[in-house]
Amino acid sequence: MRIDILTIFPDLFRGPFSESIIKRALEKKLVDIRLHDIRSYATDKHKRVDDYPYGGGAGMVMMIEPIERCLEHLFAERTYDEVIFMTPDGQLLDQPLANQLSVTKNLILLCGHYKGVDERIRQHLVTFEISIGDYVLSGGELPAAVLTDALVRLIPGVLGDETSALSDSFQDRMLSPPVYTRPADYKGWKVPGVLLSGHDRKVAEWRHEEALRRTLERRPGLLEEE
Repeated sequence: MRIDILTIFPDLFRGPFSESIIKRALEKKLVDIRLHDIRSYATDKHKRVDDYPYGGGAGMVMMIEPIERCLEHLFAERTYDEVIFMTPDGQLLDQPLANQLSVTKNLILLCGHYKGVDERIRQHLVTFEISIGDYVLSGGELPAAVLTDALVRLIPGVLGDETSALSDSFQDRMLSPPVYTRPADYKGWKVPGVLLSGHDRKVAEWRHEEALRRTLERRPGLLEEE
């Protein structure tokens, strides 16, 4: 998978992409992540990427020209499955959507800033819009990093245990069950006996029951979704 990220703050990605799972995926060449500084496609001497909105009002709007030039440069090199704009009013990111996008080959993630991007970018160049929640952040960089992490961990070979991602919360419309590790007894706080029994069927049944219980308590709406 290749992910091209368009941003005016590429350094915001250096930390998240240089540690843990994404770092290992990059080192194994299981994913190719390219950061593109939109400012480098601005043609004026000040490298401006924003301007005042038509009609007045507070804030600035990201200009169409630098973004379009960057996209055209990428389009000339390959065909992309989606051009995704990270925006609070996009489709809410959930596990089924992450699963769907994880099997694509080439994605572009566009990070907005200020009051957003010129609407013509969304109308003519963007093919999909994604939100990570009903709140507003300073820009699209953190949402793009979240989406990238959600996708990369699903790529075969990225996780050490190939079945690990399949047991994550939301994969089967339920939350994950509780998990425990050593010691079995810590200050009187004990691990449930069934997990120490070595009985695979009973362990599986316990995990399913606990996942169902936790989902009913915390996110009952998941069980009502088709």
